[in-house]
Amino acid sequence: MVSNDKVLSILLEIGEKIEEEKLFLTELDNVIGDGDHGINMARGFDAVKAKQPMMEGKDIGTILKTVGMALVSTVGGASGPLYGTAFMQAGKVMAGKMEIGMEDFLAIMDAAIAGVQQRGKSTTGEKTMLDAMVPATEAMKKSFAESGDAKKALDDGLAAAKEGIEYTKTIIATKGRASYLGERSIGHQDPGATSFTVMLEVIDGAI
Repeated sequence: MVSNDKVLSILLEIGEKIEEEKLFLTELDNVIGDGDHGINMARGFDAVKAKQPMMEGKDIGTILKTVGMALVSTVGGASGPLYGTAFMQAGKVMAGKMEIGMEDFLAIMDAAIAGVQQRGKSTTGEKTMLDAMVPATEAMKKSFAESGDAKKALDDGLAAAKEGIEYTKTIIATKGRASYLGERSIGHQDPGATSFTVMLEVIDGAI
């Protein structure tokens, strides 16, 4: 089980990693998007860090909801509403809880995916963050059901997310600014799938 304090420290660590990867994420977005994904995500997690004092000691649901609201209000483009919705839906799952186990994390992922699908009116195969989120979640569920080992499940989920990034290079974007490129979007990885995988990598490394 992971405590509320540990969840908050992981979220702050995600912010640091996003800051490190900011230019890379922005370069990816330069090719097929608005060219601001990394910059926007870093700004969003700066806002999350600023809210750290008001999140300390709170239940995990409140922490995740606060993160989601910070991202919605500070991250531009499609990423803010999508990631914000994902975190806020995750917060509903964890309302009142001070610890999180692997079953909780899988429920969080289901809620986050449903939120992104509804908000973005999207599904897998459209060159979006879902192409990393969905296979990662499916791999974690399968692995955890078979082994009962949370760390192994996270490792397997991260591997599937990375495969999802590779998959996005092979398909045409049909959502967002990238869809304007049509077949020219082939060969380029999706920035949202990449930023999600960065987050999962931090979570995996912290457990």
